[in-house]
Amino acid sequence: MAICHQSPFKLFTTIPSSSSSLKPKPLLRCNLSLPSRPSLTSTEPEPVYTSVKAFAPATVANLGPGFDFLGCAVDGLGDFVSLTLDPQVSPGEISISEISGDHNSKKLSKNPLWNCAGIAAIEVMKMLGVRSVGLSLTLEKGLPLGSGLGSSAASAAAAAVAVNEIFGGKLGIDELVIAGLKSEEKVSGYHADNIAPAIMGGFVLIRSYDPLDLIPLIFPDGKELFFVLATPEFEAPTKKMRAALPAEVGMAHHVWNSSQAGALVAAVLQGDLPGLGRALSSDKIVEPRRAPLIPGMDAVKKAAIEAGAFGCTISGAGPTAVAVTDDLERGKAIGERMVAAFLKEGKLKAAASVSRLDRVGARLVSTIPR
Repeated sequence: MAICHQSPFKLFTTIPSSSSSLKPKPLLRCNLSLPSRPSLTSTEPEPVYTSVKAFAPATVANLGPGFDFLGCAVDGLGDFVSLTLDPQVSPGEISISEISGDHNSKKLSKNPLWNCAGIAAIEVMKMLGVRSVGLSLTLEKGLPLGSGLGSSAASAAAAAVAVNEIFGGKLGIDELVIAGLKSEEKVSGYHADNIAPAIMGGFVLIRSYDPLDLIPLIFPDGKELFFVLATPEFEAPTKKMRAALPAEVGMAHHVWNSSQAGALVAAVLQGDLPGLGRALSSDKIVEPRRAPLIPGMDAVKKAAIEAGAFGCTISGAGPTAVAVTDDLERGKAIGERMVAAFLKEGKLKAAASVSRLDRVGARLVSTIPR
């Protein structure tokens, strides 16, 4: 998967909070069998809208020691999917009419069977038992490909929510995550640490995959949390980054990472930013294998912490580096230092943004009633 070469690069961009005016959806603990069923509804639902547009946010997976089982959603950055009832499309099918946004989006297939948004949309249609109408889908990429910010998950989440809502929102969060997992399985691997927070918002712990058991971790209201995201002009394919991981893990490192993941969960629930940062920075299994593959990453992490970040690690498979702080202006300064470190030590141009936690997850942003 190729990363977007964002050129020219801005030094940093502050992303305003977009979720504060939206009513958050209830976060549910999910426990269900993974195989999707042909239809979860007894009768085919009637569409309630002619057209809908949905948004799904960027996500930070792993959060250091939480490889494949911890992730969170980031406000302001993400993908849009628009769906329209289309009599020119065969009943029960999806047609992708347009993909726009990121300049690398032209690399994405318009075949819905090979596109993450298309796969998720088809899966939701199967779950709903939709057979009498066809849908036309457009995808607007707000996230660069292969950036470590959950680009494929954002597209899948927005598509899943859009299809569900155009038919009246019959499916729950659990079914939508399973639909997204079908997409992730084909595109980047069978893991929910991007798709679950993209749909649910906030922090999410994946306790189990069989059966799927998702636990939302509620970060306290009133506590400031900013993510500083520094994305270099560099390609870090997920497949390559996974191939770098060890086949076996020693007991000492297993115990250490388990304790750090537990500390991270406690810090999230308590709103303890210094504790969150320490745990975020303490992975001894995955980050040490991946950081050398991203030029300048060690220097970027050091620069972020020296600039006042509570902690820093690789976002997902990379190459984006993510740092945490409780102050917007400090976040801007941290972003400047991270960008400078990528350029000086890694010889890579980079862009930085400062964002809050997205507590809402994938949601509708506009509708046209029938």
